Amino acid sequence: MARWQNLCLLLLLMLPLLGCGRDGPKRYHVTGAVTYGGSPVAAGRVIFEPDAEKGATGPAGYADIRQGSYETMRDKGVIGGPHRVRVICLTGVPEGEELAEGRMICPEYRFELDLPKSNTTHDVDVPGDWKW
Repeated sequence: MARWQNLCLLLLLMLPLLGCGRDGPKRYHVTGAVTYGGSPVAAGRVIFEPDAEKGATGPAGYADIRQGSYETMRDKGVIGGPHRVRVICLTGVPEGEELAEGRMICPEYRFELDLPKSNTTHDVDVPGDWKW
């Protein structure tokens, strides 16, 4: 009987370890510079969306642009493979509560990118003639 109780106790103690796995696919860290017409973008966001039409599935990743650079959060980065990337460029000059990071300096810029299954760097240069 004591042997059975010890086995049950051991199983109960190991139960919390079953929930310690990582949720979702492995994510990778992406950093880079963002320029508009060759000049650093003050603020904005880079959004990485897996391209389902090319077989990529998983969570989207994003990074805020700060003074011409972006960096995904290490635990909320991107999955590898084909992505559709959207870049929102802002002035960085607050204009009230609704425009805390300023106005858009150009339309949302979009392109496709095949990201490696590793940490990487990718610079983005939004063409200066990308205008409304």
